[in-house]
Amino acid sequence: MSEFEPSWESLDSHSVPEWYHDSKLGIFIHWGVYSVPAWAPPDAEIGGENASPYAEWYPYYMYEEDSPTREYHRETYGEDVEYGDFVDDFTAENWDPEAWADLFADVGAGYVVLTGEHHDGFPLWDSHYTKYNAAEMGPERDIVGELCEAVRERDLRFAPSNHSNFNYYQPGFEGQFGHPD
Repeated sequence: MSEFEPSWESLDSHSVPEWYHDSKLGIFIHWGVYSVPAWAPPDAEIGGENASPYAEWYPYYMYEEDSPTREYHRETYGEDVEYGDFVDDFTAENWDPEAWADLFADVGAGYVVLTGEHHDGFPLWDSHYTKYNAAEMGPERDIVGELCEAVRERDLRFAPSNHSNFNYYQPGFEGQFGHPD
């Protein structure tokens, strides 16, 4: 394996693996607690102010003043419902990683990427850093681990994607984007 430096030149020298060149289809999955309200403004634009067209940004915009998501949230769930209140409803009751992996293999996917955490501080794996995770709350399952095993059993590549660099619902932080204890 080559050594890389923190520069664009070094990154540009990285060659893409052969298996990736041969993969004509990759599956990217966004699924998490934000799938409970499963709502985004239908007319929002990417990069638009006070709104996102993606439901996975629900926990950010539900706290943003003057956003369509905040208005929707208040009208639908009321003033007292917090993002963390959706965790109990994120049960994954129909979650069948074997069926998902079969589907991905059947359609000819070469790789699968699951968003293991999308900025809401809720990992879909058993994390020893926080009890606020899918193995201990909500579905009480290691969703990342189960899908990884099922996908790799079908000789597909698997990668979890971790979007926690800027968590808007993060353990240990106070304020509008604080985290439940």
